[in-house]
Amino acid sequence: MLLNTKLTALLRQPKIVACLWFSLAIIGALLELSRNSINNYLIYKGVFTHTLEQVNLYLTYPQLYADSNHYGPFFSIIIAPFAILPNAAGVVLWAFGNAWILFKAVKMLPLNTNQKSAILCISAIEMMTSIQNLQVNPLITALIIFSYIMVKNKQDFWAVLFVVIGFYIKLYGIVGLVFWLFSEQKIKFILSFIFWMAVLFVLPMAISSPNFIIQSYQDWYDAIVLKNLQNIATMQGDNMQDISAMGIVRRIFNLPMLSTLWFLIPGAIIYGLSLLRFNQYQALHFQLCVLASTLLFIVLFSTSSESPTYVIAVVGAAIWYIIQPNPKTVFTNGLLIFLLVLTSICTTDICPAWIKNNFIKTYALKALPCLFVWAYLAFQLMTVNYAKPAKKLFN
Repeated sequence: MLLNTKLTALLRQPKIVACLWFSLAIIGALLELSRNSINNYLIYKGVFTHTLEQVNLYLTYPQLYADSNHYGPFFSIIIAPFAILPNAAGVVLWAFGNAWILFKAVKMLPLNTNQKSAILCISAIEMMTSIQNLQVNPLITALIIFSYIMVKNKQDFWAVLFVVIGFYIKLYGIVGLVFWLFSEQKIKFILSFIFWMAVLFVLPMAISSPNFIIQSYQDWYDAIVLKNLQNIATMQGDNMQDISAMGIVRRIFNLPMLSTLWFLIPGAIIYGLSLLRFNQYQALHFQLCVLASTLLFIVLFSTSSESPTYVIAVVGAAIWYIIQPNPKTVFTNGLLIFLLVLTSICTTDICPAWIKNNFIKTYALKALPCLFVWAYLAFQLMTVNYAKPAKKLFN
């Protein structure tokens, strides 16, 4: 009871939550700088410099960084303001910018102050995990949330911009098209999509050339296909790709070549069934549940999902949790605790290394709580009548 009172008091202090959020982001960036562990940032910076130089964006450049780039040519525009700075300044500002834009997206959700603070607190560890890896995932999460918020505010032209930005960076953002279902301006939405797809396609040509950018999109497709094959074929404990619904089964049963379609098709059917409830579309609770389900789905059913990607899924799970009817049930509280422990805490240095390496990583168990949340949420979306007056949903 005392703990619950203290948590409630914390959620009512948004400035304290904001300080915690941004402090974790800056600490994460500074830790990586102190270890000279900024490889991902160097890959991002390489997208900008190689676009300028018109050098293949998807080859390996071991003299500059390890691994290779898997982001679209448009990403050169996004990273440009950071890439022109010295590395230390670029890293810190990139980390802060990612934390800020996700913070801003959560703050724009049609929820009360306590709920927004709760989402930030639940997601804080995953945000820091992503920031420590200097990943783009907080930005991708924010873009998907923005696309929903803009549709809700009847600003479809801008909603589609966020969808297309996310798509041209990392493909994930395309799921924002699902919010077309909630749009009251469906033709405008479609025309805006065509417009922004064209504008953002050619935009990188301003710092490069048309031939190079067109070729880069073909190279990007080839790189993604190759990466997908690598993700599902490599299941050693140190490999942190394919942390997904498929990855759990492949690793536990040692089936590296088990087709993703065995999971993706049933997952897509379940996801799609919840969208057939047309009479629920105008209910805010239903819309938020679809947003949460979408954020979870794209991570759970992607072979490219890795530990830092889970900020997307955990934000989705947090949205699901805080809009559950009050008082929260033992089951929903249990799912949240399960998620915080296994998904967030057990993949940090807090967890003993032998547990993390021999179980969590080896069997992709980080995905398991999110899978349970998504399955239960899918059940709710197909059975709960959100359109009728319900018992109190929010504190």
